[in-house]
Amino acid sequence: MARRIESFFVNGPAGKLECMLEEPEGIAPVEAALVCHPHPQHGGTMLNKVVHRLARGLRNSGCVVLRFNFRGVNLSEGEYGDWSGETEDARTVLAELRRRYPNLPLLAGGFSFGSRIALKVAASEEGIRRAVAVGFPTRYPDREFVYQVQIPKHFIQSTNDEFAARSEFTAFYETLPEPKHLDWVESADHFFKNNLDGYEAVIERIGRER
Repeated sequence: MARRIESFFVNGPAGKLECMLEEPEGIAPVEAALVCHPHPQHGGTMLNKVVHRLARGLRNSGCVVLRFNFRGVNLSEGEYGDWSGETEDARTVLAELRRRYPNLPLLAGGFSFGSRIALKVAASEEGIRRAVAVGFPTRYPDREFVYQVQIPKHFIQSTNDEFAARSEFTAFYETLPEPKHLDWVESADHFFKNNLDGYEAVIERIGRER
C-alpha cells in the first residue's frame, strides 16, 4: 500500500506542481479524489481551511485525496494562467492520480475557483464518476461549461455566500441537468464561518453516497 501521507511534485505544463496525497486511515481507499483550491491571485492554496476540510471529509469517507497548488502558488512553478492554465494543471495532476490508482473510481472536487476548475475537468475528462463543487461562485458569468457535466454533481453552498447569493445560485442550479444535488450549510460567509464542522459533515456524508 502507498504511504498514507506523501508530498511530491509532478511535471506540469508550466513547471513542477506541488502535491499532497493522503490515504484514509487504516483502510484501503475505495475512491480517488482530486481536490482544487481557491483563486491563486486571492491567496488560495491547497492548505486553505475549506479545502482542508473538503479533503478530510472525503478521506474519512474512504477516499484517497490528492491536493495540489496551481502554477505560481507556493512551491509550484509558473505564473497564473487565467484559469485555462489552471485547468491544464488539474488535468495533469488527475493523470497522476489515475496512474497511481488505476482501479479506483475518480472524483473531482474543489472550492470556489477550484470548484469551477473541478467541474471544467469533469466536463471533459473520461473516467470521473462524480464531482463535488463547494462554494461555486455565480458572480462569474462564464458558467456554460457546467451544463456539459453529465455525471452526478454535488453542490455545497453557504447560506450567506458573498460570491453566490442564495437566490442567484438557486436560479442557476434549477437550470442544470440531472443528476445533481444541492446542500445549503447555514454559515456566515463564503468560507463557512461559524459552521466548518457542519460543512465537513456534509462532505463526509456525500463521500459515503457512492
